[in-house]
Amino acid sequence: MDATALWQRYQDHLCDCGDLGITIDVSRVPFGDDFMQDMEQPIQEAYDAMDALEAGGIANPDEGRMVGHYWLRDASTAPTKDIAKDITKTLSSIKQFAKKIHTGKTTPQSAKKFTDILQVGIGGSALGPQLVADCLGTNKDKMRVHFLDNTDPDGIARTLSNLRSKLKSTLVLVVSKSGGTPETRNGMLETEAAYKKAGLKFGRHAVAAPATGPSSTTTLKKASGSNAFRCGTGSAGGPASLAPSVCCLRHSKASTSTRCSTAPPRWTSSPVPATPSKTPRRCSH
Repeated sequence: MDATALWQRYQDHLCDCGDLGITIDVSRVPFGDDFMQDMEQPIQEAYDAMDALEAGGIANPDEGRMVGHYWLRDASTAPTKDIAKDITKTLSSIKQFAKKIHTGKTTPQSAKKFTDILQVGIGGSALGPQLVADCLGTNKDKMRVHFLDNTDPDGIARTLSNLRSKLKSTLVLVVSKSGGTPETRNGMLETEAAYKKAGLKFGRHAVAAPATGPSSTTTLKKASGSNAFRCGTGSAGGPASLAPSVCCLRHSKASTSTRCSTAPPRWTSSPVPATPSKTPRRCSH
């Protein structure tokens, strides 16, 4: 393909999403000239499915759940006022709790202040917070964060051993979307045993953070003997709904306000211009 043809292909297939500040060039991807037109209907069907999800359609029929991770960034986009209120209330509770930890209003048993966090969780209840901790972590963080994210005995022993001298100032965050994850419970029991061995009351250093409702909160609270608060909603899974907990605790402010200014661009296969233009085709919204 000569330079003129490459330039024409670039103009035909460049997607310039100005409102989002994103430009995508797929002109060098080796698809045929008919590909975009052939994919028009499947892509529009995918967009319709996305619209249905964002409007509150059931995505998990087995559990009767919606998918609303993005609502956590902007509660006003939630499909109902009740869901929006629930999200706002939950995030407010997390921030208030984090403030009490940071200012020393909530203190451990025998230390002046909490300095570290040990999050006990598995799957989405660990991956999301780990992502937040790794991406946003700095030397100026108010707390250092550690994870028990699997059932490997050596891994659990190593983490608890590294925290041995810091247990008295470590806040344990037990995270489970359902409130009854067996692997998480096992990690919690091992952690509780370490606190008991150190002569510390586990309940003074632990908080349970389920995501799906009062019943799961009660389950974790009874198991850990700790305080408990909901950390998410039933329409957002572990990675997205639980990440704010570590984000709030580790940093001075929660990174839950990040939001897109507009909806994602909607792709369309507009006709190829008859003559080359200097302005690339934009994605329609």
